[in-house]
Amino acid sequence: MNKKNSFRQFAKKKLKNYMKISRFKRDKFVVMKLESLIIEGKYKNILLYIPLKTEVDIMPLIRRIRPKTNIYVPFMEGVSFKMVKFRLPLFRKKFNIREPKNSYARVPNIDLAIVPVLGVDGAFKRIGFGKGMYDRFFESLQSSPKIVFVQLGECFTQESICESHDIRADIYITPYKSKKRKK
Repeated sequence: MNKKNSFRQFAKKKLKNYMKISRFKRDKFVVMKLESLIIEGKYKNILLYIPLKTEVDIMPLIRRIRPKTNIYVPFMEGVSFKMVKFRLPLFRKKFNIREPKNSYARVPNIDLAIVPVLGVDGAFKRIGFGKGMYDRFFESLQSSPKIVFVQLGECFTQESICESHDIRADIYITPYKSKKRKK
């Protein structure tokens, strides 16, 4: 098993421990940090995600910023996804992921992308669940948005264990710590 896969397994175990502890405060702290970032940066077109049980619950953030911003979420297509405008109702699909209905409307360039992670390496690259959907999606974009990784608890390694195609964050936010990538 390579270092990245070993770290992914370690991160999954650590995440299970976070799931045993009250999540309300953790989710709230991350949402507060994200809302401040969005307001300060005056971001208008934002890629968010519909949270799984193991991810930071950003639904309160979506409800609060929705009137003032354009919110897009992933819509799975094959081995990647496309962005669609967030709208209700949400439907359960593959991997128990909730999504709005498909849309064929043209989507503008996004200013900010909030991405859930299992872990982050020393180069600020994402360790996810190993499907590569976010990597393929960001590779297809014509312009690069500011990327923020979020997590229920810190799972960071100083080592650079990811591959060249893995996406890199500008900011990494956990309930009790935030880090900015050194340029």
